[in-house]
Amino acid sequence: MNELKHVSGLCVDVEVLIMGPLQNNVYIISDGSGTFVVDPSCDAETILAALGKRKLDGIVLTHSHWDHTGAAAELKELTGAPVYASATDAPDIEDPHESGTSRVARACSVDVRLSNGDIVQIGDMKWKVMETPGHTKGSICLFLIPQFGNHEGGLPVLISGDTLFKGTFGRTDFEGGSMQDMGASMKKLAALPDDVVVLPGHNDLTLIGNERATFAVFGDEPDHQ
Repeated sequence: MNELKHVSGLCVDVEVLIMGPLQNNVYIISDGSGTFVVDPSCDAETILAALGKRKLDGIVLTHSHWDHTGAAAELKELTGAPVYASATDAPDIEDPHESGTSRVARACSVDVRLSNGDIVQIGDMKWKVMETPGHTKGSICLFLIPQFGNHEGGLPVLISGDTLFKGTFGRTDFEGGSMQDMGASMKKLAALPDDVVVLPGHNDLTLIGNERATFAVFGDEPDHQ
């Protein structure tokens, strides 16, 4: 049985399930008026059980790899929730193929195609979309400031998918990967404040401020915004 873990101290309510053979972090995020799931790896029924009586208002996919999209189609069928993904990776989610990751997820239609700077509003949350290619051509991160969460005193949040991890960055050796693109994405994330909590696709959570050495691999950091 997958254990549902609660993350404290954030500007929104975040729960995480660790699921699948690659130990993916599947996030359930809510502000009390809206709820969405990030990167449903597998086992839609377990995710539904974790949701309980909450209505699912969205399914957000950070990129097209099978271990992040595996249960998206079934979860969409069971709940009617719309699927959000980048416009660039949407074709690979809707028509998946083997791309060096050894497995292929079930095809899932994408309802909302996102681009850099778009706002994903679910409930009263307003998440800013950041295009962060490097792991895939269409990888995205989503950023939320406390003003748009339900805990004003909590920390801001970045959903990073497989772009940024604790102590490292995502692999670039799959189809669509690029070290040059990853470098540009790291510099973009390095501009975020130190206190932003990073929710990665695998492994432990981290803070932007703790990843300065990761960003420095790609050269000088930009000024903080």
